[in-house]
Amino acid sequence: MTATLIDGVAVSRATREGLAARVAALKAAGVTPGLAVIIVGDNPASRVYVRNKVKACGELGMHSALIEYPESVPAAELLARVQALNADPGIHGILVQLPLPAHLDGAAVLEAIDPAKDVDGFHAVNMGALATGLPGFWPCTPAGVMVMLDHYRVPLQGAEAVVVGRSNIVGKPQALMLLARDATVTICTSKTRDLAAHTRRADVLVVATGRPRMVDGSMIKPGAVVMDVGINRLPDGKLCGDVDFDSARQVAGMITPVPGGVGPMTITMLLANTVLSAERAHKAGRKP
Repeated sequence: MTATLIDGVAVSRATREGLAARVAALKAAGVTPGLAVIIVGDNPASRVYVRNKVKACGELGMHSALIEYPESVPAAELLARVQALNADPGIHGILVQLPLPAHLDGAAVLEAIDPAKDVDGFHAVNMGALATGLPGFWPCTPAGVMVMLDHYRVPLQGAEAVVVGRSNIVGKPQALMLLARDATVTICTSKTRDLAAHTRRADVLVVATGRPRMVDGSMIKPGAVVMDVGINRLPDGKLCGDVDFDSARQVAGMITPVPGGVGPMTITMLLANTVLSAERAHKAGRKP
């Protein structure tokens, strides 16, 4: 068996086509979805991510505001800017690029964002909404995984789903999203005993640990759907996921490659959350 590849680039493209139509409808009504991106310091990887986000906004006809601060920015100044963006009706989404310098309390900065503009989905209000089934914004990467599963018509109701990793960014929200779709969900951590015994039960396996190739083909149920969220750079400069792709694809039924799998969906879902925020603001009559 050789697994079917789950093409994140193609799913992202299809999703953005739908978003473009929604952006056009909003603009016809006098509303241009706006995303503010704040970056602190000169982290090269962060600058690449931010540049890609700003570019993606432009490609969809959205407005983006890039706000740059030196690494030494005082917390009070950064928090004041977040509050100003909260009050700006032309901005529908606010994103603070992580990581932040050590002197800044990242949690406090994220919690200062208006939950109605928290398009990253990290605010406690939005995480609580996800846990209780209320409307909110879902964290982008696990939301992208769900869109990919739906695009490939992967049945989730009653499925055994195993999530390896428990971060607030991926693992925990991913488990909640799968649970909301009536999957039977197991969360595994670095302390899990006999990890392979759990992963071999999974009809749907999501791996998000940040450890290169930690899950191999021997740990996968034949025919399982494997969603590899990890992206790691090896000493030779090549990229790989948290799953050993070569061995896993010989066992799995479907699998995401790295790169070209889950990664492209993260920015797409950020755009989707921003468009949704603009639609909600327009419906509520908040004028830019």
